[in-house]
Amino acid sequence: MAVTIEDLYRSYGVLADAKDDLSQHKDAYQVILDGVKGGPKEKRLAAQFIPKFFSSFPELADSAINAQLDLCEDEDVSIRRQAIKELPRFATGENILRVADILTQLLQTDDTAEFNQVTGSLIAIFKMDAKGTLGGLFSQILQGEDIVRERAIKFLSTKLKTLTEEVMTKEVEDYVFAETKKVLEDVTGEEFVLLMRVVSNLRVLQTVNGRQQLVELVVEQAFLEQVLNTADPDLVDRLLQCTRQALPLFSKNVHSTRFITYFCEHVLPNLSALTSPVPELDIQLEVLKLLAEMSPYCGDMDKLEPNLSMLFTKLVEFMPLPPDEAENGENSAMEEPKLQFSYVECLLFGFHQLGKKLPDFLIEKVDAESLKDFKIRLQYFARGLQVYIRQLRVALQGKTGDALKTDENKMKVVALKITNNINVLIKDLFHNPPSFQELGHSVLETGAEVGGSGAEAPLRDARQIYNPPSGKYSATIGNFTNEQRGGFRGRGRGFRGNRSRGRPY
Repeated sequence: MAVTIEDLYRSYGVLADAKDDLSQHKDAYQVILDGVKGGPKEKRLAAQFIPKFFSSFPELADSAINAQLDLCEDEDVSIRRQAIKELPRFATGENILRVADILTQLLQTDDTAEFNQVTGSLIAIFKMDAKGTLGGLFSQILQGEDIVRERAIKFLSTKLKTLTEEVMTKEVEDYVFAETKKVLEDVTGEEFVLLMRVVSNLRVLQTVNGRQQLVELVVEQAFLEQVLNTADPDLVDRLLQCTRQALPLFSKNVHSTRFITYFCEHVLPNLSALTSPVPELDIQLEVLKLLAEMSPYCGDMDKLEPNLSMLFTKLVEFMPLPPDEAENGENSAMEEPKLQFSYVECLLFGFHQLGKKLPDFLIEKVDAESLKDFKIRLQYFARGLQVYIRQLRVALQGKTGDALKTDENKMKVVALKITNNINVLIKDLFHNPPSFQELGHSVLETGAEVGGSGAEAPLRDARQIYNPPSGKYSATIGNFTNEQRGGFRGRGRGFRGNRSRGRPY
C-alpha cells in the first residue's frame, strides 16, 4: 500500500516525540523512506524528513542514502533541488566520500538552479571534511563520465581559491597537489590550463620551492626532451600552452633556462616552419613574445654562446639592409624594406637579456664583417624608427582624455611605447663596448602588435609607416587558450592516450 501524506506526518510525529528513544521506532523511519515511492507531495516531504533522522538509524544508512539519491534523480526538478539541498546532512563519517561522489556526478545537470544547488552543497560538505570531499571529486575526475570530469575540474579551478585557510589546511593542499599530478597523466589542453590554475593558487606552493615544483610539473608536460615537430599544430600548441603556464612562475629564483634553451635550440631555427594551431594566430610573433618574456629570468646556461648566436642570427633576419643606392644617390623607387617593429623588439629584448651574461659577445664572438653588417642594419632600422616616433608624437600631440581612448589612438600610444623601447635597446648596442642597462617598459606588457604581418612599416612613405594591426589576435595576445584543439590528447610519455573523450578541446 502506497505511503500517504498522513502516514509521513504520523511517522514524523512519532520520531519527533521519541527524543532519545528514536532507535526503537525503526518502522516509523522505514515509512518515511518508503515515501520516495509516492507522489510529488510525498516525495517532497520525504526529501526533508529522511535526512532529519538519518543519524539515528545507522543500520538503515545505505537505504536512506539510496532513497535520497532516488529523489536527486527524480523527473521533477523541484524535488531534485530539495533532495540535493539536504544531501550535506548525510555527509558524516565514512559517508562523506559517497556523498561527495554523488554530488560530483550531479554536476552534469543542465538546469542552472539545480547546478547552483549542487555547487552550494559541495561547498557545504567541503567545510565539514575537505579531504573527504576532494576524494569524491577526484574519484569522478579520474573515472567518471566526460561531462562530470569536465565540470568537476572547473569546480576545483573556480571554488578552491575561495575557501579559507581553516578549510584548505596544509594537509588538504598537499592532497590536492598529489591528486592533481595523477590527473595530469592524461589530460586535454583545456584541462591542463584549469588544473594548473588549481595548483598555482595553493598557498603551500607560494614559496620558491613550491613554484619550482610547479615549473617541474609544466616541464613534464612540455616534452622539452624531444625535438619539436613543427608541422604538428597540436605539439606546437602544447609547447605554447605549457610556456604560458610556466611564465607567471618564473622569478629571479625560479629560472626559465630550460624553456629558453629549448626555444633557442629547437624553435628559433625552425621559426618560419611552425604550424599555427589556429589560423588567426601569428605564430612567429607569439613565439618571440614568449621567448622575450622568459628572458629576464634565465639562469646559468650551459650553451649560452650558441643560443646567443641563434638569437643574433634571427635578429639579423628581421632587420633589413638599406635598399641599394641609385646612381644619383637617391634610394631606388623599387620595393622598400619593411620594418617589423614587434618582432625586432622581442628579439632585441631577448638578445639584450642574454647578452648581459656574455657582454663581449658582439666584440669577441662575432666576426668583423658580420658585426659591420649588423650595425648597418641597426642604423637603417634606427632611422626608420626615428621617423615613426616623430609621426606618432605629432599624431598624439594635444590629445588628452577621451581623445586618447579611441582604438586608433590607443594603438598609437602602444606603438610609441614599443618604438621608444626599441630605441633604447638599439642605443645600448651601439655603445662600444655594448651596454646592457636595466630596461623599463616593454612591448611585452602592452599585448599589441606593431609592424607585424599585415602592419609592416615601409621606411620611405611616412604616411604608410603606422597602420593598426588588422588581425584579431593582436587584441588578445596574452589570453589565447585555443579551446578548439586537442594538443594534449594522447601524445606519448605522460599522456596515455587511452581516454576517449567525446568533446573538442
